[in-house]
Parts: sequence; structure tokens; C-alpha cells
Amino acid sequence: MSERPLLVAQISDLHIKQPNELAYDHVDTAAALSRCVLTLNRLLPRPDLVVISGDLADTPRLEEYEHLKRLLAPLDIPFVAIPGNHDARALMRAALPAQPYAQTNGALNLAVRVGALDIVLLDSSVAGAPHGELEAATLAFLEATLAASATRPALLFLHHPPFATGIAHMDVQALRNVAALEAILQRHRRVRLVAAGHVHRAIVAMVGGIAATICPAPNHAVALDLAASLPPSLTLEPPAFHLHAWFSGDRFGRVVTHVVPIGDFAGPYPFFGADGRLL
Repeated sequence: MSERPLLVAQISDLHIKQPNELAYDHVDTAAALSRCVLTLNRLLPRPDLVVISGDLADTPRLEEYEHLKRLLAPLDIPFVAIPGNHDARALMRAALPAQPYAQTNGALNLAVRVGALDIVLLDSSVAGAPHGELEAATLAFLEATLAASATRPALLFLHHPPFATGIAHMDVQALRNVAALEAILQRHRRVRLVAAGHVHRAIVAMVGGIAATICPAPNHAVALDLAASLPPSLTLEPPAFHLHAWFSGDRFGRVVTHVVPIGDFAGPYPFFGADGRLL
């Protein structure tokens, strides 16, 4: 039997509005988050941690964060969160004061240990702007955090993708100082995965020689427009989140990322009958 991996679920881009408000006139993001929480709670084995990689609120307003906390209350799994471009640092810090932030003001960076794995979360938000950038203090935090161990594997989370996706209107909003991030990753090779959000689509790439992903959203997707033929648009595709499974072994182990659809689906049905024959 294979080992039981350490499981980190990643949800992203919740865009919670005030009660009874729709996002972009079409999306009930509150109902979407409630369905997501239900799916997370039903997972077996249950994830060890949930990471929320930004855009928790939408406008943002205090009332949105209060609504967010009510919607997350049924979640039976510990969670940590970082802001995205739709969030406000001060409001988010006040809404989630128990998080182990690395500093008392400014960027909401944090790091937590989950068993043998380090989870490092970077605040890439820029006040009043849609694009991402890692401040000098954030880069110093990352350098110091990764330098603190030469043996523990780490997963790195941030909101803005550190790579282009081909969706033009989103790529201009990506992380700006990717070279500074890559330089740190190349000095500290214990990072097994760089995981982002922002684009509402499941996407895979490489950053500094490390696997990198974008998490799908529980609500809506950014339209897959690789020809720049549309105005910035959303589509109501099947919602999902990422489940990162870390397996020990070798020097820093390995990570396998699963896309988990949100909702109820028929099955599971067995492949084999009681006689052992393939059905």
C-alpha cells in the first residue's frame, strides 16, 4: 500500500460580496463558496490544511469580510489565507487576526509548518492596482524563511502568477518582479511547488525550474481567450479547486496536484464484479 500523503487543499478567488449581491451581475459567489466548503469537508482522507490564495473579498468592504467569515465557519479544516488584488490588507488583517503574520503591518506574509512540510505564503498585492509585486520586505521574508532550513521541503503560495498564461488582459496583471523571486528559488532548492491564483483557471507551467500552478475557482472562470478576441470576460465553467499531495522520499519528496471538481456526481462505481471480473 502506498504511503498516505500530506494533503494541502488550495482554494482561490472567492470574491465574496455583501449578502444577496452577485459578482459581475451573474455569479453567486457566496453559494459557490458554500458548495466548495461542503466538498472540502467530504474529502477522504481529509486535507491537513486549506490555503486560500487571494481575492477573498470583492470590492472590498468590511461587510464582505464579515460575510466571508460566516461562510467559512462550517469548514472543518484549518485554513490560512493571503490577499489578492481585490483585498484590502487592513480589512483582511482585522478579519483574520489569528493568522501568524510575519510582520505587524504592511504585507500579510506568513509561514506555517504542517508535519514535515513548510507552507510559505507571500502577499503579492499592490494597493489600488490589479498587478502583483513582491515588496522588498516580502522578498527578505522569503529569503530568511527558506534559509532557515536546508532539509525541510516547502510549498510556496501567492496570488499573482509568476508566469504568462497567454490570456492577454490577465498577463498584464501578473507578478511583475519574477526575476527576483526566481533568484531566491534558485538559491534555496527546497521549494517543491509554486502555486498561484488570480486567473480562475487550472494552469501548469515552470518557474525557476520548479513546477508552478494556477488554481481554478469555486465560482467562475476567466474566459480562455488566447487570441485576444474578446473583452475581459468570464465563463460559468464547472468549479474546482486544487489538492496538492506531498509524498516523502528522496531529498525533498514530490508533489502531485489533483483538480477536484466541486459538486455532487454519480458514483463511485466499481470496475470489477463480485467474481473479480471486469464489468
